[in-house]
Amino acid sequence: MAINNISLRKLLRLFYMTPPQLTAALRADIRNEISKANGTQSSGGDFHIPFWSDAKEHVAGVSNLSEQTKIRVAKNRARQRLYPLLELGFLQWWNEKRRWSNQEFEFLSDAVKGRFQEPNLDVIVKIENILALKIDDDTNRLIYPYFSEEPRLQAEGARIALWLLSNTFENFQIEDMRVLDILRSESFSISEAPLQGNEEDLFLTRYRHVQERWVFLREDYD
Repeated sequence: MAINNISLRKLLRLFYMTPPQLTAALRADIRNEISKANGTQSSGGDFHIPFWSDAKEHVAGVSNLSEQTKIRVAKNRARQRLYPLLELGFLQWWNEKRRWSNQEFEFLSDAVKGRFQEPNLDVIVKIENILALKIDDDTNRLIYPYFSEEPRLQAEGARIALWLLSNTFENFQIEDMRVLDILRSESFSISEAPLQGNEEDLFLTRYRHVQERWVFLREDYD
């Protein structure tokens, strides 16, 4: 079952979809799993990952995101609408909202990634492709990207994400963690989305709902 081993980004989308959106997304996931089992799955990859790789290289000073976006779009016209919007959203956040004034920062090239396992559920949540920075030698910043147009990332979803991040990366402080809604140029920390102590219950409730819906829909394909 794909939703038993799922990225945090995908899970956040599923949690807050409308019922029709959730049904459509789960049916697509089921068909993908069947195709994979039959050896006919497409190898297209994650639509957003090339953009995020370019964004991280922009932060590292290796390349220019605007130029790379043009190149990506030229290579694949399916990116023509969303990639420029992602570029605009990221650069607005990076240049205007979250650039640490008068503070030196270092791009951490070593991948920060992990897997969260919920003991009360048969699920692994993959947390990967984090933008990791060190600021002024004594502060870290872990920035987890959210790419989707819909549903918009709300404070509750950000709280769940921050709770998962803090329970996955125990060597980092939750105060240093951010969830970035790229298209809206909006980042969430525990200042914008303070934990309320019920994040695990929210996670369990919303995941069980998605899981039960998946199981119900899967019966149509037997």
